[in-house]
Amino acid sequence: MNRFLDLFLAWLVAEKGLANNTRSAYAADLTRYLDYLEHHQREAPDAIMPSDIAAFLGKERERGLAPRSRGRLLSAIRMFHRFLLTERYATTNPASLIESPRPLKKLPSFLNGAEVEQLLGSARGKRPEDIRDLAMLELLYATGLRVSELVGLKLREVNLEVGYLMTMGKGNKERLVPIGAAARARVADYLEQVRSRQDPDGVKPHLFLSRLGDAMTRQAFWNIIKKRALLAGVRTSISPHTLRHSFATHLLANGADLRSVQIMLGHADLSTTQIYTHVTRERLKQLHKELHPRG
Repeated sequence: MNRFLDLFLAWLVAEKGLANNTRSAYAADLTRYLDYLEHHQREAPDAIMPSDIAAFLGKERERGLAPRSRGRLLSAIRMFHRFLLTERYATTNPASLIESPRPLKKLPSFLNGAEVEQLLGSARGKRPEDIRDLAMLELLYATGLRVSELVGLKLREVNLEVGYLMTMGKGNKERLVPIGAAARARVADYLEQVRSRQDPDGVKPHLFLSRLGDAMTRQAFWNIIKKRALLAGVRTSISPHTLRHSFATHLLANGADLRSVQIMLGHADLSTTQIYTHVTRERLKQLHKELHPRG
């Protein structure tokens, strides 16, 4: 089979115009593949079965090759077999039946309860920016909003008396999200003590304003949460999305049903919300390992 590799590499340059680096990567990947086939006595293109390709990829997984790298490897194998079929060195393409490896989903990072309290505590001051920052952090943790949804909130979209807000999520889909008592109190403090002085006539539409009275930006809030985490001594890597992850994880850990959390987060697909069930399971496993006498 190795005799076809040189033909394939020449074809890549002549027909596909691939760069030398890409050609070298294909050569390295396919050399391992063809050595595997030779070891298993597959001496002709039509002797190769889909099960051979699957077994080779399985061996690569066992030796620690990441899903992304296995996907690149399969791409090279597919192109190689497409070449064999196109140039009539083979009558079938066994690679066409092999699915690409699914990349592992990275579990979202979140704060534990103590870290949330530390973060909120860093903004419990009397300065206008403290009052505003605490209101924003409390509201973000209470509702699981995306940062773009938080800074885009309009005054008319928040009803503190009823305890709900209306937000426009991805795909221009509106959703109602409940606001807890703590967040309602902090937002009310901000409206009374800070915002009413910045915009006494109530002509500015956005709920949260910068020190200059403009609408808050995503980057400005990113800087706020980084600063507050530093002041709080929170060691967990943090971003505005961390509080959204914490909101969902803590709800599920305390018995909320997945469908309700999906609605509050504004996920179109339940499978997107299910990642948080993995987080809670991993957390339970870690707690068991740390606390059980036979962990």
